[in-house]
Amino acid sequence: MAEYKGIHGTKIQNYTSDPTNPIIGQVWYNETSQTMKVESVTTVGSWATGGSLNTARRYNSGAGSQTAALTFGGDGGGPSFLTVTESYNGSSWTELNDLNTGRYLAGGFGTQTAALYVAGDTGGPLNRVANVESWNGTSWTETTDINSARRQEGANGTQTSGLIYGGDNPSFTGATESWNGSAWTELNDLNLARGTMGSVGADNTSALGFAGYSPGPTGGGQNTNTESWNGTSWTEVNDVNTGRHVLGSSGTQPSALGFGGFPGPLGNTEEWNGTSWTEVNDLNTSRGVWTQGTGTTVSGLASGGATPSVTGATEEWTGAGAGQTKTITSS
Repeated sequence: MAEYKGIHGTKIQNYTSDPTNPIIGQVWYNETSQTMKVESVTTVGSWATGGSLNTARRYNSGAGSQTAALTFGGDGGGPSFLTVTESYNGSSWTELNDLNTGRYLAGGFGTQTAALYVAGDTGGPLNRVANVESWNGTSWTETTDINSARRQEGANGTQTSGLIYGGDNPSFTGATESWNGSAWTELNDLNLARGTMGSVGADNTSALGFAGYSPGPTGGGQNTNTESWNGTSWTEVNDVNTGRHVLGSSGTQPSALGFGGFPGPLGNTEEWNGTSWTEVNDLNTSRGVWTQGTGTTVSGLASGGATPSVTGATEEWTGAGAGQTKTITSS
């Protein structure tokens, strides 16, 4: 015989505050606000304002998730490039120990406690560097340099399995290098040499590079090209809808988000489903963003950038399918 809760569901519980991790479909009564609530799912993604950076910057790099993020380096609009590192807990940023070498337009990836900062520009017309620094959750340590110094490269992965591709020194390149935790290995080039592209991926066997800047008749400036990496070679796949460069990105090879960029600045946000790009809701503040690998397509983060002035504004992306607490009303 069927049990009562199998037919009618479980009993509605009373709470003095909303439960910390409600499950989808859970209904409860909040005694403090005297409201009935339900845990639903979002149907449309959108951006919401988060806590601002302590140091406004553009061309900064990032790592981690929406609620456990790291941003480092960049250009604060002053005469020298930043060494400042900040950590995000889902609501506010906290300053941590500085980088050893201040630079901007560098590759960043990993987690809040285990990140890598790769190459970049220390200032001047030809100051591209090959420096790599490793973050252990407390401080930065110099580690093995990449083979080809550059800036503006795409980057993704973990502290022990990463990938960099593209960039310039000073001409644009498609050079790709794989990181195994101790050494860099040169692999097959991108089909289109470019820099300041969106870049996502879980490790050195899977990546997605999209949009970016590639001058001349081949790229024509801000391009729309998307390329997918399978661990051995790059393959052209469907283009983004809006050509741009210096855009932000989050997610993985089969599920990515690209947002902001120039010329503009732009607020356009596009989502990749593994096959094609779809326009979704724009950033609240249009900007060029150089934040790599921070979050997912359900839970992303945009921090800093230029509007065109340098900003510390942070926005949090909640994608379709994320949990969402709603108040039940009589209307």
